[in-house]
Amino acid sequence: MRLDEALNIIKRPYITEKTFGMIERENKLVFIVDDKADKREIKNAIETLYNVKVLSVNTARTIYGKKAYVRLSKESSAIDLASKLGLV
Repeated sequence: MRLDEALNIIKRPYITEKTFGMIERENKLVFIVDDKADKREIKNAIETLYNVKVLSVNTARTIYGKKAYVRLSKESSAIDLASKLGLV
Protein backbone atom coordinates (compact mmCIF):
# COMPACT_ATOMS: atom_id res chain seq x y z
CA MET A 1 0.00 0.00 0.00
CA ARG A 2 1.23 3.48 -0.83
CA LEU A 3 1.75 6.03 1.93
CA ASP A 4 -0.81 8.50 0.55
CA GLU A 5 -3.49 5.77 0.41
CA ALA A 6 -2.73 4.81 4.01
CA LEU A 7 -2.99 8.44 5.13
CA ASN A 8 -6.43 8.69 3.50
CA ILE A 9 -7.67 5.60 5.38
CA ILE A 10 -6.35 6.41 8.88
CA LYS A 11 -7.69 9.78 10.00
CA ARG A 12 -6.49 10.04 13.61
CA PRO A 13 -6.00 8.10 16.85
CA TYR A 14 -8.96 8.04 19.24
CA ILE A 15 -8.04 8.30 22.90
CA THR A 16 -10.19 8.11 26.04
CA GLU A 17 -9.74 6.61 29.50
CA LYS A 18 -11.18 3.35 28.19
CA THR A 19 -8.75 3.20 25.27
CA PHE A 20 -5.81 3.89 27.61
CA GLY A 21 -6.77 0.71 29.46
CA MET A 22 -6.93 -1.18 26.17
CA ILE A 23 -3.41 0.00 25.29
CA GLU A 24 -2.04 -1.35 28.57
CA ARG A 25 -4.07 -4.54 29.02
CA GLU A 26 -4.90 -5.75 25.51
CA ASN A 27 -2.13 -4.25 23.31
CA LYS A 28 -4.82 -2.44 21.28
CA LEU A 29 -5.07 1.03 19.79
CA VAL A 30 -8.20 2.76 18.48
CA PHE A 31 -8.28 4.92 15.35
CA ILE A 32 -10.94 6.93 13.55
CA VAL A 33 -10.82 5.68 9.95
CA ASP A 34 -12.44 6.34 6.59
CA ASP A 35 -16.08 5.14 6.49
CA LYS A 36 -15.51 3.17 3.29
CA ALA A 37 -12.36 1.32 4.47
CA ASP A 38 -12.63 -2.40 5.18
CA LYS A 39 -10.66 -4.34 7.80
CA ARG A 40 -7.98 -5.53 5.37
CA GLU A 41 -7.34 -1.98 4.13
CA ILE A 42 -7.14 -0.69 7.72
CA LYS A 43 -4.66 -3.44 8.66
CA ASN A 44 -2.45 -2.68 5.66
CA ALA A 45 -2.60 1.07 6.34
CA ILE A 46 -1.57 0.68 10.00
CA GLU A 47 1.29 -1.64 9.06
CA THR A 48 2.45 0.77 6.34
CA LEU A 49 2.24 3.96 8.41
CA TYR A 50 3.63 2.73 11.73
CA ASN A 51 5.81 -0.27 10.78
CA VAL A 52 4.08 -2.65 13.23
CA LYS A 53 2.53 -6.11 12.92
CA VAL A 54 -1.28 -6.18 13.27
CA LEU A 55 -3.04 -9.30 14.59
CA SER A 56 -6.65 -8.24 14.18
CA VAL A 57 -8.94 -5.33 13.39
CA ASN A 58 -12.48 -4.82 14.65
CA THR A 59 -14.63 -1.92 13.51
CA ALA A 60 -17.63 -0.05 14.85
CA ARG A 61 -19.65 2.87 13.51
CA THR A 62 -20.23 5.66 16.02
CA ILE A 63 -21.25 9.30 16.03
CA TYR A 64 -17.53 10.16 15.80
CA GLY A 65 -17.17 8.13 12.60
CA LYS A 66 -15.91 4.63 11.98
CA LYS A 67 -13.63 3.36 14.76
CA ALA A 68 -11.04 0.65 14.22
CA TYR A 69 -9.88 -1.38 17.22
CA VAL A 70 -6.42 -2.59 16.20
CA ARG A 71 -4.73 -5.40 18.16
CA LEU A 72 -0.97 -5.50 17.67
CA SER A 73 1.17 -8.65 17.78
CA LYS A 74 3.39 -9.43 20.76
CA GLU A 75 6.46 -8.11 18.88
CA SER A 76 4.78 -4.71 18.46
CA SER A 77 3.97 -2.76 21.59
CA ALA A 78 0.88 -0.55 21.66
CA ILE A 79 2.46 1.50 24.45
CA ASP A 80 5.53 2.23 22.30
CA LEU A 81 3.38 3.21 19.33
CA ALA A 82 1.17 5.40 21.53
CA SER A 83 4.32 7.13 22.81
CA LYS A 84 5.52 7.74 19.24
CA LEU A 85 2.13 9.23 18.38
CA GLY A 86 2.27 11.47 21.46
CA LEU A 87 -0.76 9.90 23.14
CA VAL A 88 0.95 9.02 26.44
